[in-house]
Amino acid sequence: MTMRPSVAHAPRRAASPLLATLVLIAIATLTHAAEPQKFRTFYAPDDPRIPAALNQPGPAVASDGAVWHGTPQGVMRVDRTGNQYFAGKRYLPDDEVLQLAPDKSAGMWVRTRTGVSHIELRPMTLEAKAAFFEKRVHGRHDRHGLVSPSNLRVPGDVTTNQMRDDDNDGLWTSMYAAAECFRYAVTKSPEALANATKSTNAVLFLEEVAGKRGFPARSYIRKGEPMPADGQWHWTAGGQYYWKGDTSSDEIVGHMFLYAIATDLLPDAALKKRIRETTARIMDHILDHGYYLIDVNGKPTTWGRWSPQYFKENPGDSPLNSMELLSFLKTAAHITGNPKYESEYQKAAFEMGYAKLATRYKELREEINYSDEELAMLPFYCLFRYERNEDLLNRYYRPALEAWWENEKREDNPLWTFIYATAQPKPSFDHAVARLYRMPMDTIEWTVKNSHRKDVVMDTGLDRSQNRQSKSLLPPDELPVMKWNSNPFAVDGGNDGRGEDDGAAFLLPYWMGRYQPDVAHALLRAASPLLASPGVPTPRP
Repeated sequence: MTMRPSVAHAPRRAASPLLATLVLIAIATLTHAAEPQKFRTFYAPDDPRIPAALNQPGPAVASDGAVWHGTPQGVMRVDRTGNQYFAGKRYLPDDEVLQLAPDKSAGMWVRTRTGVSHIELRPMTLEAKAAFFEKRVHGRHDRHGLVSPSNLRVPGDVTTNQMRDDDNDGLWTSMYAAAECFRYAVTKSPEALANATKSTNAVLFLEEVAGKRGFPARSYIRKGEPMPADGQWHWTAGGQYYWKGDTSSDEIVGHMFLYAIATDLLPDAALKKRIRETTARIMDHILDHGYYLIDVNGKPTTWGRWSPQYFKENPGDSPLNSMELLSFLKTAAHITGNPKYESEYQKAAFEMGYAKLATRYKELREEINYSDEELAMLPFYCLFRYERNEDLLNRYYRPALEAWWENEKREDNPLWTFIYATAQPKPSFDHAVARLYRMPMDTIEWTVKNSHRKDVVMDTGLDRSQNRQSKSLLPPDELPVMKWNSNPFAVDGGNDGRGEDDGAAFLLPYWMGRYQPDVAHALLRAASPLLASPGVPTPRP
């Protein structure tokens, strides 16, 4: 029997305004837990600021009782909770450690063959950490409101920062703008509102600059800025902008995710009107072209394909892409209030079988693609906010989510965990919160290597890029810098310090979690017992 949920439901809310207010007051009174964050400063070997005590080989006991062991391959910090590993230029001038000396605040001075590093452990709340990353975003990664990585002309030197375009500027900026929407909803901060508005407008402009309304560009640069190296680029008619085509499903996922959240949480009526109009144009473009995203050359883009014909030719993509399209339609119905999108949603879900197809991920999956996990979880968030038919949720969408969660649950990913919590009985948030604490403060793309470590169990199989991966889940500050679309079991990587990530990957799960009352309690508690690396403590990496 065909199920017909009603059109354009409002997002779920607390049972009453009074209850919602009491919950938020209770959260606001919780103590913000401060946990140690890692900072390092390099010194020349003969710098007079280096303490005289830094002249003895062997282990050193820090002021908090942890024992630090220097090795030819880095430093290992060991306490009752486990071990933490410091290596590579994120922490050391080189990895050949010669001498150690504790400071007075749980940190350590480390002399290596080529220099000295002072590793500090500074107590910091997650909210303070968010403010730290906000400053970085706006200092070195705000390009016309778009948020993306940057190059460092001198490796490791952030004063040589040069902002650049990125294939997925639309997706990354959408995720940052959504974070600021949640931040505004939680704090009513004027700064958060200004940030959310600026970056939402930047994402909206991607649909204008291409000149084909309903078709957003991947990215753009202004006349006179450094020219990009690759991709399909086009000048606007006036020659003022150079925009990137072959737009991916990644961008549509990001745009729709942001437009839904901004519609629900931001107060600006004019901005929300612009969002409604843009959402309608994008959705109409996809519907008018038979569930394809058509580029300016009149052909479908490489990845903007959601049609039944594409599914026949590429069955492995069909569970993800069918769910994406259903989420787009449900979200468009919510944002615009236009019943035609709900009607098309019903048609795709039931007559065309997209709802059932979305449940076949494990059956049709050809490989584990961590980028696809991102493209699944953001649309799932919208589906579980706006779909109110419990039969549809239980029959199709929750089983579809569980198929993805089977792999994701071992990642302790805070963003996926908090989205999962909107759909299923609440999981434990402790490990996800611990990963937020352990995201590195330094987001320079240093080369990192862990595959040699005795406490890391390596997988016998390679990942989809034919790289080695581990079975052990290491903390983020021991891994190469990565966003949520990367393999967290890839323990080696980096780019010799030639670039810097913006750090906005921290902001979305943090502020989304703060917006969810049950998650907010976990975010405001300490997570110390979970902050160490896995495995048996050992002084030899």
